[in-house]
Amino acid sequence: MAAERRAFIRNIAEVPWREFPDHHGGALSKPLVMPESAGARQLDYRISMYQPMAHVKLHKHKVQEQVYHVLEGEGLMEIDGKKHVVRKHDFIFLPPGVEHSIENTGLVDLVFIVVTAPVRDNAD
Repeated sequence: MAAERRAFIRNIAEVPWREFPDHHGGALSKPLVMPESAGARQLDYRISMYQPMAHVKLHKHKVQEQVYHVLEGEGLMEIDGKKHVVRKHDFIFLPPGVEHSIENTGLVDLVFIVVTAPVRDNAD
């Protein structure tokens, strides 16, 4: 169910951590702006913190575009079968149909922003 659509300012500390489906081993996210939290219709914006060895399974999106922006730590991002080291200040653009995953292979938490549009991954 979508939240009421209105402007707001909120502190990140007010939003609880969640482990979304297919995220494993301490792959946590705070859903900052999405339909359920803000009534957003076009945008899903979250911050994620993956503990060492945490990961999201390999997947792809039908129509969604995503941007990942690494804020802290380092890990491996698999994109179409090739693994890339990602670290602070790297940003990654993923168009629809690109198979991808991310895992924390480092020694400290991997912290990154994920922006996804549209909020639903269907072609309808």
